[in-house]
Amino acid sequence: MAEPSTMARQVWGVAGLLLAMGDALAARFGACTVRGELSGFTRAASGHCYFTLKDAEGQAAALRCAMFRRAASLVDFNPRDGLQVELRGRVAVYEPRGELQFVVEGMQLVGSGSLYEQFLRLKERLQAQGLFDAERKRPLPRFPRRVGVVTSLAAAALRDVLTTLARRAPQVEVVIYPSPVQGAEAPAALVAALQQANERAEVDVLILCRGGGSLEDLWAFNDERVVHAVAASDIPLVCGVGHETDVSLADFAADLRAPTPTAAAELVAPSQAECVEQLAALARRMRRQVQRQLERQAQDLDQRALQLARPGAVLARHAQQLDRLEERARHALRHALQRAAEAPQRLAARLERAQGVQRERAAVRLQALAQRLQRAQSVRRQRLGLELQGVEARLSALDPHRVLSRGYAWVTDEAGSPIVCARGLVPGQQVQAVWSDGRALAQVQQVKLDGER
Repeated sequence: MAEPSTMARQVWGVAGLLLAMGDALAARFGACTVRGELSGFTRAASGHCYFTLKDAEGQAAALRCAMFRRAASLVDFNPRDGLQVELRGRVAVYEPRGELQFVVEGMQLVGSGSLYEQFLRLKERLQAQGLFDAERKRPLPRFPRRVGVVTSLAAAALRDVLTTLARRAPQVEVVIYPSPVQGAEAPAALVAALQQANERAEVDVLILCRGGGSLEDLWAFNDERVVHAVAASDIPLVCGVGHETDVSLADFAADLRAPTPTAAAELVAPSQAECVEQLAALARRMRRQVQRQLERQAQDLDQRALQLARPGAVLARHAQQLDRLEERARHALRHALQRAAEAPQRLAARLERAQGVQRERAAVRLQALAQRLQRAQSVRRQRLGLELQGVEARLSALDPHRVLSRGYAWVTDEAGSPIVCARGLVPGQQVQAVWSDGRALAQVQQVKLDGER
């Protein structure tokens, strides 16, 4: 048996070892399908896509993935963080960095990941509470004197904001309210920083920012407590979280959303150069207006000087004006005296016309009254005639002779008193019966009352 010192040993080069590992993986996992949740999806200018595939069950496992332009052009949907997908491809080793990666040859949508679903549910609930309403948005101050920044002291976003403000508006002061922007303690810290800024009320506008990252990295800005604190801020707030494609719930609650922290700094503070240019333009306009005003006043001064240079002409013009006024006064006086002399005649004529009109009106009124009297008398005669005819009819109806003509007789005693009942008669009594056409004397032979036999 050979001595260990003499045994041949194989020493790998880095490239050779990585190549051997790649071949082993290709032999073991030549073509496979894996399911997970997209995170940190980016599309390069070349068209290649790079992202991380997280475990769909929430396990702490992630796989770096690369999808080249040809395969990416075949995807029929828009990949984004939080989507759950199935990937077809092969496991390989990325030799320049010695990293394990999955080369994607096909991608199929399965569903939304749990974190993205939570994002959509929370967005819908907060929107129903009115936190995202456009009516709540406030305009930013045009020329802020002091800007507050809520972010981490170690964040690259803070350096971007400070650099942009120093370049664009060095006259603006910056107050930093430090807070972690990632991790479990970040939401409470962000809320505390926002509350502190509002309590101190020392800035004109706030910037809430951090750099880009995956949906998990930005999740602190989707926390309900942070969103409520952003909406409750008394100071106008600009939210610049992540890159242009990153969207958080704090963006919807802020007064203005910026695509990046740098853009947020550009939005809150106008460029000093632009302000100086505007001031210069206003100064030029003011100088032109002052110059025009001075020129107009100089012309007026020249005219006044010319007038003072010829006082005789001015006095002659005033004398002519006085003559015209005197002539107008004499003419007005003559006209007034003439009207005063003619006034009695005009008054007499007006009085005579008024009396004539009054007489005509009185004659017309008397004629109308006479006609009304005649009509009233005629109506009165007709009404009295009708009443007389009614009385005649009633008298005729009460005439006793008309009653007798219907077969009745009127019986009286010898003295002519009417006998109205049989009880007052006695046998042998002389009575007189009167009819409509004559009368007769009779003697009562017998009296028989009703009810007697």
